[in-house]
Order: sequence, then C-alpha cells, then structure tokens
Amino acid sequence: MAEIGFTLMCEQTPAKELVADAVAAERTGFDYAVISDHYFPWLEEMGHSPYAWSVLGAVAQATERLPLMTYVTCPIMRYHPAVVAQKAATMGVLSDGRFTLGVGAGENLNEHVVGHGWPPVNTRHDMFREAIEVIKELFQGGYRNYRGEYFDIDSARLFDLPERPVPIAVAASGEQSADIAAELGDGLVATDPDGSLVEKFAASGGEGKPVYGQLAVCYDPDKDAAVERAHRMWRWSVAGWKVMSELPAPVNFAAATETVRPEDVAEKVPCGADAGAVVEAVRQYTEAGFTHLALVQVGRERQREFFEWSEKELLPALRDL
Repeated sequence: MAEIGFTLMCEQTPAKELVADAVAAERTGFDYAVISDHYFPWLEEMGHSPYAWSVLGAVAQATERLPLMTYVTCPIMRYHPAVVAQKAATMGVLSDGRFTLGVGAGENLNEHVVGHGWPPVNTRHDMFREAIEVIKELFQGGYRNYRGEYFDIDSARLFDLPERPVPIAVAASGEQSADIAAELGDGLVATDPDGSLVEKFAASGGEGKPVYGQLAVCYDPDKDAAVERAHRMWRWSVAGWKVMSELPAPVNFAAATETVRPEDVAEKVPCGADAGAVVEAVRQYTEAGFTHLALVQVGRERQREFFEWSEKELLPALRDL
C-alpha cells in the first residue's frame, strides 16, 4: 500500500490556513504532506499564492511527526539553486529531518516573473540537471565551487546543515527527465499513473527508490456541488503537461479551458462522498508502482469536512486496499 499524503495547495489557500491544514492533516492520520511552490495560482478563481517556504517554516514548528516535501520547487530561474540548497537545508534542520526537497523543471506561469523569458524544454532540462548538481554539491558541506553553462557558485558554503542530507525527489514527465531523476534523485515525482515512466526510472537506476504522485479529489456531500467546484477550480489540469508548462498567466489558462466541460474534469477528479471512487483512482497509481500519493482536496469550502470524512471513511478504506 502506498503512503497517503495531503497536499497543502498554496494556489487556493491563505498562508495561515495552510498551517492549520497541516496540523489537521497530521491529526487526521495522513502519512505525510506536500506543498506546492507557485508565484501565481493556475486560475484567478483560486485566489491565492503565498510563499511556500515561509509556510513550510511555520508548518515545521506547528507539526510533530508529519514528513514534509515541496511538490515541487523549480531551481532554474525564479530561484538560484544555491538559494534552494540553503532553504532546503534550513528546512531539514527546522523539521528535525522530516523534509524532502521535491524539484522540477518548472512552468512558465511562475518563472517568467523574473523577466528572463522561458527557455525551450531541452534547455530547461540542461539547466535543471546543473541546478540539481549545484544543490547536491552544497549539501556535502564545506566551501564549494561549480562552473556550469548556466549556473556558477563561487566559494559557497551552507553553514546550517541537517544531520543527514535532505533527500531530493525529482519530477519527470518523459524519458529525458526520468533519466535525470534516476541519476541525480533520491526519488521520482510524477503527476499521472504512468507505469512506463516508473519502469524507465527503475531501469535507469531508480530501482527501489520512492515514487511520489498526486491525486485531486473534490469531497462534498452534494455530488453536483462537488462537480461544479472541481470544474470552476480545477479545469486547468485537463490541458496536460505540455500545455500547462508553457502558458504564462492565469488568464491564459482560463482562455485555454473555455471549452472544458464539468464532466471532463469529473472524469479525472473523483467528486462527491464516495470513498470507493477515490480507492479505485488510487489503485491506478499503486498498480503503476507509486509508493506515495498525496491527495488534494479541491477548494477550501469543505476542507474541515474533508478531514472528518478522511479520518472516518477514506483513510480506513485506502488502508484496506
């Protein structure tokens, strides 16, 4: 059985509420928590996007046992990898070793804000590889130098390191990024239950390493209300990664999803109060080889009720899977 996590969704939730959600997730019995790291929400309707790393520091102090992870941080533009290494190491200390750094090659939506344009995918992968190398170099301690095509570090040192290096889980969507994840990562992050991607990761050197996924659900006692909310808040996800990584702003996601129907979203997002529907969706991930799966409750409106339902019905059903 995969470990079942909870997603702190920055794009739909204010900062203080995210901290309270983490506490509730720990009390409810979720195995771990992940947090998104965005500058923008996907859609204006989502309404929020606090700085994930400030929230993480607060969450580390407000929780006791819950492992924490970024899902995911992009270290190639908005953040220099040396800075990512520093804040990840600090989180390792603050959380007493409960933190995993999830990294990915990013989306135009969040990275264009620094005004450097958005490179083509092959360039992004080259930058991503260098960025991970920089982070791993700094995690070793001592003064470090690095000269790359895209990133340099000059006599950099992290003075506050956890007892054990922070694990790095690497997001992948195809063979090229799966190779990077297997070579440089301590785990794989993927968004879809793609068994072939997991097999590629394992064959390239990732055998036995954790595989992290994510599943959106929309709990509501009223299924019609759940479908409406999922469509309003989550229709951006139907576009697929090749589109999602390229669009620059929430208005573009709104335009790109004008023809998406509520039933289109409901095909991807279990809606309502049927724990069995979520169990079947989770089964697709476990059968594809995922070891960890973080659930996202779509929208803030029913978050408290979602935790109650999860404790009484959903998590027991998933553990019987």
